[in-house]
Amino acid sequence: MFTPRLSYCSLIWMISLLLPLTLYAETQKHVKHKYWSSKYDRFFKKNTKHYFGPGLDWHWFKAQGIAESGLNPKAKSRTGAIGIMQIMPRTYKEIVKKLPNLGRIEEPRWNIAAAIYYNRQLYKRWHKRQVPRDDRLEFTFASYNAGFTRVLKALKKARENQKIPPEEVKKWEKVSPYTPPETRHYIRRIDGLMRINVENKKSG
Repeated sequence: MFTPRLSYCSLIWMISLLLPLTLYAETQKHVKHKYWSSKYDRFFKKNTKHYFGPGLDWHWFKAQGIAESGLNPKAKSRTGAIGIMQIMPRTYKEIVKKLPNLGRIEEPRWNIAAAIYYNRQLYKRWHKRQVPRDDRLEFTFASYNAGFTRVLKALKKARENQKIPPEEVKKWEKVSPYTPPETRHYIRRIDGLMRINVENKKSG
């Protein structure tokens, strides 16, 4: 009488154990894998070239979109972030002041365009602070996730707590431990989707 019940319970236990592993494996697929939709690729390509030039691989921003929403244009966070790139409405309003031709935040083409433009502004801010080119994208994405001020504070903490040359402090691996856990995971997620070393990056 108990054997079928035990088998059923064992099956449920196995499913509950394996399902997260399966989902994790899916999310680890390379950004170029067919698992990820190519529906919005043209927007990533166009805006990367426009704001960063042809030297930067547009897949970095697609990877960011995957990390943000899984490329879901209907995504909305608990804090109110909207769309594929999970842009906060107040941030979008500020971007629209600079780019008045943008349409509704919910539309993928405008959501992606605004996000890459915003990334460019963050990228330039880290360039002015002389962050090495090979680390600048990490600082940019971290700022997109946690806010520029929070990452800047992390940089200052790293400088105060580590007895290393100033130029070494500006490397992501030195600053990362002082950023929020969510941000560290976010950067690892994007880098994992790209699966290339920091040394292989190119900037615009």
